[in-house]
Amino acid sequence: MTEAPRHDSGVVALNHDARETYDRALRQAREAAFARDEFVGQESFMPASDILRLAEHAGITAHSTVLDVCCGVGGPGLLLARRFGCRYHGIDASAAAVRIARARAGDLDCRFDVHKVPPLPIGRYDIVVLLETLLAFENKDGLLRAAYDALPAGGRFAFTVEVGRSLSAAERNLMPEPDTVWPVPMVELLSQLDSVGFQVTWQEDCSATHAAMARRLYDEFVADADDIVQQIGRTAHDSLLTSHRLWADWLETGRVRKLAVVAAKVPELRPNQPAGPTVVS
Repeated sequence: MTEAPRHDSGVVALNHDARETYDRALRQAREAAFARDEFVGQESFMPASDILRLAEHAGITAHSTVLDVCCGVGGPGLLLARRFGCRYHGIDASAAAVRIARARAGDLDCRFDVHKVPPLPIGRYDIVVLLETLLAFENKDGLLRAAYDALPAGGRFAFTVEVGRSLSAAERNLMPEPDTVWPVPMVELLSQLDSVGFQVTWQEDCSATHAAMARRLYDEFVADADDIVQQIGRTAHDSLLTSHRLWADWLETGRVRKLAVVAAKVPELRPNQPAGPTVVS
């Protein structure tokens, strides 16, 4: 059994050094929570249909070179590689996550590397993907600029983002791993995208779908509690329940909105030149 470290607030942080243990402990509950064919090994609220819809709007094809930033254990990335046959490169700061992803890739033509961002790896990609992790970056501007630099003119940045005001002290005290929870106000997100040189070409509000997934995952983590606790410990399990309950509440009430977004690198612009008004309702 692997216990997770505790924050000063009393809320437990997940132990990412034991990624294989967590992945194994939670897999049965995750599979049960997602609808048929919607679970592909993801560690988030994003079903496979949402991943594929974002990829299609980003224009991923068999000829695309795709960089998947913060790829985790590779579930969504491997789905993209299998479905589209694209040239896929996944990066993540966790060596354990990359190890899992490489094992799951099998003979698939994929590459996974340990890499902390920003910056992004040297090279050019047609599409940069960042799923369910922009939230963890307090300085989003630096990551947006890194994505811009990795793309050619007309290249696309496909990502999900939690929009809303910053967490209050009380909210931060309740949330496990609050140092990785940085929602961004909509006005600020649009300003950063424009100043970097991106223009939004498609967006979709996923709040209701992801709130429902958070609720279902919470229920399955409760139902499978005995087995999960045996593997990761009671305190870590309690933190999972706390975070999923908070996210379900925040997404249902509009405290935070969840968006899937595709933004194109405007060909005629350079960094720090405004791209003009971008409308995201």
